[in-house]
Amino acid sequence: MTADDRFERGLDAYASQFHIPREEVLARFEELVGERFGVEAIHSSALAWTDEGLSLRDRSLVVLAALVAQGGLEGQLRSHTRWAIEHGSSREELEEMATLLAIYAGFAKASTALMVIRDELDQLEAG
Repeated sequence: MTADDRFERGLDAYASQFHIPREEVLARFEELVGERFGVEAIHSSALAWTDEGLSLRDRSLVVLAALVAQGGLEGQLRSHTRWAIEHGSSREELEEMATLLAIYAGFAKASTALMVIRDELDQLEAG
């Protein structure tokens, strides 16, 4: 896969996740984190979200687990919670994941993350 192909696949992945046209993806990143970081993110997401080793649902659960374990990433937890639901996860699965992670990542991180996840799910269900 060439660098151009990788970039194109990354654009497709983020366009899908952000629900925006692919030609707006780089501009969105430029607003959020700057062009250089955006380009790196687009390149790195190409295979992370588009190869066929895991389903999008499974990838979403893995990413959420990593975010919970790191702690302090509310914005990312919110967006990835939405994507997990879009990719087929249920409220029950997300709550079970956070509960399980309390043992491995710590109760403080997991309970804080669970409150963010629940709040985001409540917003999705209300809206």
